[in-house]
Amino acid sequence: MRSLGTSDHPSVRALSHAIEKVSSRSRSRQFVRVMHRMGASPAAILPFVEDSPNFKGRRFHGQEPSLRPRIKAQTSALVAAIRVHGRGEPVGTVPVVQAEPPQQPGELAVTWYGHATTVLEIDGARFLIDPVFSERVSPIRHVGPKRHHPVPGSIADLPSIDAVLISHDHYDHLDQPSIVRLEETHRPRYVVPLGVDAHLLAWGVPEQRITALDWRGETEVAGIRLTCTEARHNSGRGLVDSQTLWAGWALRGPEHSAYFPGDSGTSKCFASIGADLGPFDLTLMPVGAYDPFWPDIHMDPEQALAAHRDVNRIGDDAEALVADEAGVADGFIADDHRIDTPGGEHEEGELTETTRTVRTAARESLLVPVHWATFNLSMHWWAEPVRRLRRAAAEAGVPVAFPRVGQRVDLGTGDAQAVAKGHSDAWWEGCSAAEDRD
Repeated sequence: MRSLGTSDHPSVRALSHAIEKVSSRSRSRQFVRVMHRMGASPAAILPFVEDSPNFKGRRFHGQEPSLRPRIKAQTSALVAAIRVHGRGEPVGTVPVVQAEPPQQPGELAVTWYGHATTVLEIDGARFLIDPVFSERVSPIRHVGPKRHHPVPGSIADLPSIDAVLISHDHYDHLDQPSIVRLEETHRPRYVVPLGVDAHLLAWGVPEQRITALDWRGETEVAGIRLTCTEARHNSGRGLVDSQTLWAGWALRGPEHSAYFPGDSGTSKCFASIGADLGPFDLTLMPVGAYDPFWPDIHMDPEQALAAHRDVNRIGDDAEALVADEAGVADGFIADDHRIDTPGGEHEEGELTETTRTVRTAARESLLVPVHWATFNLSMHWWAEPVRRLRRAAAEAGVPVAFPRVGQRVDLGTGDAQAVAKGHSDAWWEGCSAAEDRD
């Protein structure tokens, strides 16, 4: 059959050429749009990161391995994901509370907007953490993990933002459309790990409003000291892995403190963070998207609880083992000299003779779980992270608040135990699969 482009009718040929031209332009625009969402190119990022002592061999390295699964493991993970398709999704409507940020930031409060996106109020300052307000987390507008619930409030509804904190450049933590919206509405200051500033510059954020830090670098915003902390993860928005830094953030004001580890696998770094920068009144711990196929880049709920306890040590010795009233944290398994939870100088399974204990603040600090419920990024059941965390925290006596999406947790209403009690409803059971309930 003759194509339209070779038709004997001039008008048909002209129409064919017009369609081809428009289609070509559309594809070109789509390609440019995708490349723009991906951010800075590897060549553009290199000058921003190459002087860091943690940048070697054209990528960042931590003290512990944090690599993506290799090809064989990726193939096995894909097969497993197909087999358990649908597990990571709610079966009912996820309850969302309309966020109502106060005009003036409080003394210590947090509002969970879904996944890792949170608004933290501390000593009268307000920080927006890992803002992702898009429908999907992907460089392609209509492809990629889709949001399970609406965003509880818009960026424009936030009355003020002292700074935006970014943990790393994965699409579920650094969202180009959200940055564009922030620039349209607030034009805030950004505090980011090394290399992430290259992405922001590519999206039109002025250099003077960006502060990029290496691990343990510090800056001050609105009277709050911000420390860029180590994490065990990776980064990348394309084919080049870990060319930008990944990190957590410790925030300390005149009266209060908070800690967000970003994305991280279980790690010894939490003990040293606790000794140097802790304890904290509040931790925002990632509890979802874990899997045996990538055990060193995301924590499971029990590991997140252990990390909360590690960063809440009181004492100068980060290598000490801890036994506290909440139970045995970083202690021995009976009659077996193995490290039970992360922390200290020893890897799990190594022998140690350390017996010294250090007082901890785990029972005085509130844990708020994040990095679950919003996007299906793993193979566990949708509500499994909070079900497991709830059990583990009850056994350990650690206060945990389980807010609905959009709910503001105000630590000014009481101590950690009282605030946790006020956010203890297992609201997820109403939209979980039958197999996804206790």
